[in-house]
Amino acid sequence: MLDFPRWKVRSIVALLVALMLLAVPSFFPESVTSKWGSFPHPRINLGLDLAGGSYLLLEANTSDLANSRLELMHNNIVDAMKTAPRISIGDISSQGGKLSFMLRDVTQLDDARERLNKLTKGAGMTGQRDWDLQVVDASRIVMTPTKAGTDQAITDAMSTATDVVRIRIDKLGTKEPTIIRQGATRIVVQVPGLNDPSELKKLLGTTAKLEFKMVDETPTIPGQTTAPVGSQLLDYPEGGPQAKILVKRQAILTGDQLVSAKQSFKQEDNSPVVDFAFDTVGGKKFARITQQNTGKRFAVIVDNKVISAPRINTPILGGAGYIEGSFTVESANSLAIALSSGKLPVALKVIEERSVGPDLGADSIRSGILASVIAVTAVVVFMLLTYGRFGVYANLAVVINVIVIVGVLAVINGTLTLPGIAGFVLTIGTAVDANVLINERIREERRRGRNVIQAVELGYKEASRTIFEANVTHAISGVIMLMLGSGPVKGFAVVLLIGIVTSVFTAVVFTRMMVALWLRKARPSDINI
Repeated sequence: MLDFPRWKVRSIVALLVALMLLAVPSFFPESVTSKWGSFPHPRINLGLDLAGGSYLLLEANTSDLANSRLELMHNNIVDAMKTAPRISIGDISSQGGKLSFMLRDVTQLDDARERLNKLTKGAGMTGQRDWDLQVVDASRIVMTPTKAGTDQAITDAMSTATDVVRIRIDKLGTKEPTIIRQGATRIVVQVPGLNDPSELKKLLGTTAKLEFKMVDETPTIPGQTTAPVGSQLLDYPEGGPQAKILVKRQAILTGDQLVSAKQSFKQEDNSPVVDFAFDTVGGKKFARITQQNTGKRFAVIVDNKVISAPRINTPILGGAGYIEGSFTVESANSLAIALSSGKLPVALKVIEERSVGPDLGADSIRSGILASVIAVTAVVVFMLLTYGRFGVYANLAVVINVIVIVGVLAVINGTLTLPGIAGFVLTIGTAVDANVLINERIREERRRGRNVIQAVELGYKEASRTIFEANVTHAISGVIMLMLGSGPVKGFAVVLLIGIVTSVFTAVVFTRMMVALWLRKARPSDINI
């Protein structure tokens, strides 16, 4: 075990030097490392508790989701009944959170039921359907959303909402945000370094539901609050204060088929606009609609607010266009981000907001560094006094281990939190455990009368198994925390797992190499340990 050929020594030294070099940028301010040009300078990101930043707790409005499900099922029923052979039905009522309608020909009941059953699906692993279908009075069909279906819809919507929130925050250029689900209907957002969350709140508060609807040209009167059947009255800020506009209730196209949206400027007057483009299917549909409705007005609607209502002068065949309105560059950019990241399946409302000042984080960093220095110093003194030369090797391993952990964290773009610092300090203490086991084993072998080479070789060999088993149990705990934990707990687990791997390598492999090189060169007849 003490055989270290030259290639192995060089490989170990090269690996450790490389990892330590990767840690260097993290010890300099970002203002300094940004001037290093193309030279790689990975850095550790600081969490919210260290860098300061914003904390938002978002809660979903599930009543909106219920309404959206009713509306979607309403449209699906209409489409299903139109399929040949057509089934004639009366108006669909959505009273009481359920859908009901009459069949004009009761002989088509079985066909209608079969088509409607295809619109429902299983609710997760509950064994229930997401909608309950009942026939009342032989000709009336009632469809009611089940609790299992509603719960599954909320789960799916929150999962999608979490992804959309993450995409939107990433596009703001923020670093290492933490976005996690909390309970059934809440999302926690932590954005380190963001001291003014107003823009973020505005962005996350936008559902970004984009719809295109034809304008209902029926004249309106001031103060009108109701709309004709098949139309709806929406706010229209472009038309002036309190202005409203009538639009057809049925959307002719939605933003589901958008492939891109970005802020741009209108060529005619250089005003900010939002360019958008549909995919192939959406582009063809957009072209067909504009061809069929040339000369008419259509409304561009975002979150039930009419942004603009231009007239279709010529067919738009390219599958792309732009949205104009009273935009500033910032508001146009926010809308572009919201549209390109996809609509939120459920509206989110900020119910808790906190800001952590950078001063608090700076105090935590100073305290963490002080704790680390004291821990390293105490460990170094203890090992030096207890094991002499072998203590020096162990101390060198501890110092290298600390720097290597920083380097690995920087490479994986990890985030250091306050619990992470606790894990860091804990790792320093446990890093010498392996050397204590090895050194005590060498002492024991010397007391048994083994010579120096045999004692050292057996010391490393016999202690390695115990070291491996002890660290495996630590790693199991760390992996479980990493998989099931979130936020600070996950940060602690990451540092702990990295520390386990690096400490075993430096404490066992690196110190054994140092000892082997010394024994080969000095050939001592006795050792002071």
